[in-house]
Formats: sequence, structure tokens, C-alpha cells
Amino acid sequence: MQTRSRSFIEWIDCVTPLGDSTENAAKLCADTVSLRPSPVLGERWESDLVPLSLFGSLEPTIPTSWGPILDRLLDRVPDAPWGTLRCPVIFCSSNFGVGHVLTLRKTGDRRHETFGTPQRSIRWICDRYGWGPHQQILSHACVSAQLGLNLAHEWIASGKAERVLVLSFDFLSAFVTGGFHALRILNGVLPQPFTEREIGSIGLGEGAAAAVIRRDSGDWTLSHPALYNEMFHMTANAPDGSGFIELFSRLADAIQGKKLWVKGHGTGTLDAGRMEATQIAQRMPDSPLISWKGSLGHTLGSCALVELAIALRAMESGTIPGTVGAGETPMSDSIARQSFSSQSFDGFLSLSNAFGGAHAGCLIQHA
Repeated sequence: MQTRSRSFIEWIDCVTPLGDSTENAAKLCADTVSLRPSPVLGERWESDLVPLSLFGSLEPTIPTSWGPILDRLLDRVPDAPWGTLRCPVIFCSSNFGVGHVLTLRKTGDRRHETFGTPQRSIRWICDRYGWGPHQQILSHACVSAQLGLNLAHEWIASGKAERVLVLSFDFLSAFVTGGFHALRILNGVLPQPFTEREIGSIGLGEGAAAAVIRRDSGDWTLSHPALYNEMFHMTANAPDGSGFIELFSRLADAIQGKKLWVKGHGTGTLDAGRMEATQIAQRMPDSPLISWKGSLGHTLGSCALVELAIALRAMESGTIPGTVGAGETPMSDSIARQSFSSQSFDGFLSLSNAFGGAHAGCLIQHA
């Protein structure tokens, strides 16, 4: 997927346990860590402590606890006939309401069926906000929101839509945290993105974000949407980094001659972090590389949109937060551990990687 034209970000915001995008940007600059040691299967079950950033409990409830959290975000979306042919909505997540499926099975409470599949979760949201039927649902692990942004750009660039609302949300449950724990990458250690150490780790975080993409006005532009899927392994990247290198070949025009910083993926795992840090240092040696997953945790399929909202508020404030939680031995010289001024930069690359060998990104610049 690649288009050379640009689209505009008319509006964007997010919500995490640290607050909205402005509050997140300020707290990341202050090295605030949102992750806390939490029972991996929730308070009701005796289980290992792992780093999680939560709004509340892992246990799905009726009425669903994430409805009011989405309200905090969606009540601020600009008015438009959302869900119509000219103003469609793209929904992204890696989980939607999957935690309700496990609770339905454990309790037999059929009210959880309302949220247990992507289609039912989306129907509930559309009914809540009166949105029409023109929707797209995307779920591709941790590049889901980046794909949503890239698809919105394609629709705008091709003239298929006038404005596109991209909404991504990931709320955790024991179904999700237990699965990551079973893979042994969610352990009791706080993540240290882009840091050499004996054992890697990640933290998981909750978050939602929304953006309005349009053709002709906005303070920020999105261009060079790119995607490459190497299909090497269900959870691992090709050891030689060939998939990530292929993504960069699609971004070469965007990089050439520009002063950029890089919002990396940077979960805290070792092989993936080393691949990203090494390749960016070779191709963009003057571009600071950062990750905020040491504070927010990995907001999974929503990370690209959550972090984009924070990045734009940080650009507007004049200060970009450094890599929160990074250790003493960085994987490359490009990694920025401290906050830095945004004043000399034309914009930034937004990058995401995912299970299944997917790599995605785009260029964000001042309009």
C-alpha cells in the first residue's frame, strides 16, 4: 500500500490512564510511568504480577466499563454525518470486546454477547452515536491503527470520501493478558525499550484514539503510507531484518533531505528492538528514535493512533518526550533517552510492527 499524495489531519485526540493527548505528552516529558505491577489474570485470581496500565479492573462488566471511556474521547469528535458514504468510519483494534467472550463462558451471562465479537462491539458503538452503516473494521495485530490511517489516506486521496473518522480502541482483559503471559514475553519486569539486557519484556496498556482525516485542511499532513508483511513467522521477524528494510524502501522518498525524528515501535523485546534500532541508526543517523511503551505499555492494535495523538500535541508544545524507561545500554546511538526540542524538525516518521511480520508507517509533517 503506497500513495504519494498527502491528506490532512483535521482533528486527533486519545485517552489513556494518563489522560488525554495533552496530559500524556506532559507526563511523558516528566518520565511518568503509568505501568503498575498487576495480577495477570485480574484481582479475583491468584496469578503472577506483570506491568499493566489500566483504567480499572480486567474483569468485563455489564454495562461495559469501556463505554464511558470512549465517551470521553468521542464526545469531542467534530460533527459530521459519520457512517455515511462521504464520511465513513474505520474501526481498528486487536481485541475489540473479546474479554466478554471469556466472561460469557465463565458466567453464562448472555448480556456479554453484546460485545463479544468485533461486529457486535461496533454495532453497539454505532447505535450509541447514531452513526450510519458505511464502516470498515480492521484488525491486524499491532499495525491495526496504522492500517486504519493508511486506508483513510487512500480513500481521501482517491476521492472516495470527503472526511474519514478513524477510531481505535484496546481495552485489556484476562483473555488478552493471559495470552501474552503464556508467550513468556509479559513477565514481571518493566519494559526498557531499545535497551540491551539479558531478558526482554513488554508491558500492556489500555488506550483509545480517534482522528479525522480530510483532503484540504488541517495543521498536519499524512503522506507516504507504507506497509510490508514478510509472513516469516507468527510472532517473530525475519532475523536478517529484511521485512523492516523493505518497509524503509517504501519510505525512502519521505526520508530524503528532511530533518525528522522517529516514533518507533519499541515494545521492550530484544530482537525486534535491536532490529528497529540498528536499521534506523544506519539509514537515519541524525534522527532521534524514541518509544513511549516503557510508560504507556503496549496499547496493542491502537498504539499507532494513540501515540500519534500524543506526538502531535508534543510537537505543538515544542518538546518531544524521550524514551521513557530506557536503560543504561542503548541498542544504538540514535536512541533519545531525554526529551528534546521539536523546533528544528520538519516532522516525524510513525512506525509500527506486529505479529505475523507486518511493518507499517507513514510520514507526518506540518501542513
